Amino acid sequence: MQHIGPFSVECPVRPLGLLAVLLLLSLSGLAQTYRVFGRVTDGAGQPLPGATVLPQGSRSAAVTDADGRYDLPLRDPGEVAIRFTFIGFDPVTRKTVPTPEGTRLDVRLRAGVALNQAEVEADGTRTGPIQRIDPRVASRVPSVRGTVEDLLIQAPVNFTSELSSAYNVRGGSFDENLVYVNGIEVYRPFLVRAGQQEGLSFPNPDMIQSIRFSAGGFEAKYGDRMSSVLDIQYRRPQGFGGRATASLLGGQFQVEDVSEDGRWTYNMGLRYRNNGYVLGSLDESGEYRPVYTDLQGYITYDPDGYGPWEIQALATAAQNQYRFIPQTRETNVGTINEALRLTVYFDGQEVTQYRTGFGALAADRVTPTSRVRFIASAFRTDEEETFDILGGYFLSQLERDPGSDAFGEALGLQGVGYFLNHARNDLQATVLTGSARGSFTRAKEAHLIEWGVQARHEIIDDALNEWELVDSAGYIVPHPPDNIGYTDDDDRPFQQILLQDVVRTENRTASSRLMAYLQDTWKGTWTDGSEWELHAGARLHHWTFNGQTVGGPRFHAAWKPKWSMGTDSLGNKVMRDVVFNLSGGWYWQPPFYREMRDLSGQVNPNIEAQRALHLIGGANYRFDWQGRPFLLNAELYHKDMASLIPYEVENVRLRYYADNNAVGRATGLDLMLNGEFIDGVQSWMRMSFLRAQEDLTDDGYYDYYNEAGELIIPGYSFDPVATDSTLVQPGFIPRPTDQRFSMSMLFQDEMPGAPEYKVLLSLFYGTGLPFGPPDFERYKDTLRLPAYRRVDIGFSRDLFLGDRGRLKKDGSDRTKPLEGFVALEVFNLLGIRNTINHTWIQDVTGRRYAIPNYLTSRRINLKFALRF
Repeated sequence: MQHIGPFSVECPVRPLGLLAVLLLLSLSGLAQTYRVFGRVTDGAGQPLPGATVLPQGSRSAAVTDADGRYDLPLRDPGEVAIRFTFIGFDPVTRKTVPTPEGTRLDVRLRAGVALNQAEVEADGTRTGPIQRIDPRVASRVPSVRGTVEDLLIQAPVNFTSELSSAYNVRGGSFDENLVYVNGIEVYRPFLVRAGQQEGLSFPNPDMIQSIRFSAGGFEAKYGDRMSSVLDIQYRRPQGFGGRATASLLGGQFQVEDVSEDGRWTYNMGLRYRNNGYVLGSLDESGEYRPVYTDLQGYITYDPDGYGPWEIQALATAAQNQYRFIPQTRETNVGTINEALRLTVYFDGQEVTQYRTGFGALAADRVTPTSRVRFIASAFRTDEEETFDILGGYFLSQLERDPGSDAFGEALGLQGVGYFLNHARNDLQATVLTGSARGSFTRAKEAHLIEWGVQARHEIIDDALNEWELVDSAGYIVPHPPDNIGYTDDDDRPFQQILLQDVVRTENRTASSRLMAYLQDTWKGTWTDGSEWELHAGARLHHWTFNGQTVGGPRFHAAWKPKWSMGTDSLGNKVMRDVVFNLSGGWYWQPPFYREMRDLSGQVNPNIEAQRALHLIGGANYRFDWQGRPFLLNAELYHKDMASLIPYEVENVRLRYYADNNAVGRATGLDLMLNGEFIDGVQSWMRMSFLRAQEDLTDDGYYDYYNEAGELIIPGYSFDPVATDSTLVQPGFIPRPTDQRFSMSMLFQDEMPGAPEYKVLLSLFYGTGLPFGPPDFERYKDTLRLPAYRRVDIGFSRDLFLGDRGRLKKDGSDRTKPLEGFVALEVFNLLGIRNTINHTWIQDVTGRRYAIPNYLTSRRINLKFALRF
């Protein structure tokens, strides 16, 4: 056996044979690289980021970038057939001859019912329950958040605060949503109680290649949640590039590159955010110091040079720190019949910080007909919440007579008091995950079969110590028994200060989960030429904490008929481009730690999985209007829910009852339209109708009546002595996310004759959410917040700063533009004061006043972005 470098050759020891072998190896090492490059677009000329470019008979492959461009390296100079595929589009094969300087090959894909055999994925953008979100406008969306969730305004998603990345989908809470980055589930902080504490969400918008979103009816390969899936893929670089952004709220920097031999790639991003400027517009004045930073890296390595195996690593380190020293607050509330002013003077401070680390290592093997992927990941979060806030408040009646010189001024005190809020909360969570998944196609039968198994271990240590003390005009609420007037000390009642909302506990939970799924997708064509696609799968989930195993089937069907619209001017038949979809299945949600912990901080050892049964029917219609392409999508859905765990909402914090004592239902309609309202520029509009309800099985209560037969209302009734009572069963009440109507719009425009000047308008409207007094009686939560109305606008000018070139390995000089933009953004353009929740003030008579807590006011931001 002769060993030559990394190769071994078995041959007789003959000088001429050895010389021939050495000559062949030398020639192969000096072989020149050839290239094919170009752009992949849809029928309307819009780029398709994430499309697969796969040459037949070669081990090379490429994926298009955010602009639909690709660069495919090849080793042979002969003619090659290249297959272009993208989810929801028919694959296309083109032949070309690569050259050392590069051969350009642009391709347009036609939307249709087709299997993506190269990427071996079955979720089409029109023929499946997955919606593709355009990531390219992320940097231009005017938003306080500055996260990837800003792009979900294109989808049927509802927001309740511009300070939080949490969102609700079709009547579900944020805890019912799945978020994946490169196929790995990611998490948000556990202890967040207000949007201003939350900071940056996990995905970095500058590093993203593609975004897919499903509002329900998603496939079995996605995990066990009841509402939605956000599936994000980070970009695999095709060459050197980067982005830099700076604004009054912080900055971010991203850079990517490919090694000279093409085996290594890296995609790195650094973000810094400080929302103190925006938080200064809140009613609570003081010193805000919110600092959010994170560093992420995505690295790939091809060990055998354009071979089927690829090693991928994803890592992130983040720290979100929120420090607040409150000073004063003044809020006016009420109507012309009763106008009130709450004035609060504060002492103390709040310090909250979250430190998060995440790492994942994956091995991927891809061939033209199969894919196998192994993933190992670790997630760690260390969270601290500390505050001591002392407040003295004055609740005043205001002069209501417009003709009075004192109109709007305080006339007299309605209540005076103090409160002290205290917390020392610490939480550490570790999640270790290992998984294997794969897929393969059976081309002759048009089948795509996917499978996966996963094991996950969770360790959570939680120490809670929080309470509230309320003193109303020197009168502790709740008030202990009076001890004045007793002559004998032994008869005098013990004076005990009673605290409110006390949570003091230490929990440690360790459990494992085993998950598996299997699904199949196949397609066909009817005799009339119409196309169909059918997907069916099943999923299982076993949790060692309670020994429960849950699972069930999921399905999706699509039909694209051949309906004629008539003929064009040349006599060619024009077909109506419409696709009908039907999906559904069983969606179980085994509890995570938040759902396991009750209002007193105790973990329920008998907690079980929640269940939702989805049924979704819809249609999407692609059409041209005034020569511009549009897509109209409509979906009607119903969700039947059982074993629900009720919860209360405090700002963005969810406090669970930790008991499966409710059933629920959600029904609604989503209408979405996107297209070129302005020639060449995409915009999105959405309207949604929803009704979400739940019925607690043990929420019956008694109404008490006095001797006159009047209902006794604490703090209002003159005769509070009960002589009769009636048992009331509330039945179905609105879920905390029951937003009956909502609409959103992301509208882009360009100045005629000067397209470098652009405008982007972001609009959201949602009717009020249910709320109630803070007594943890769910049946009382039937009041409604005011509607949430938000308009943000950004004016920008594109900057073209010249070209930059880079000498490639093959000697070619690829020139890329150095470009950017400068933008002036106006947050909350209309200056609307949206309400997030209420502060409840109680006097000694038991009467409560709900004082709204308003969100941010109008702010102006200046942003500069550069792309290289």
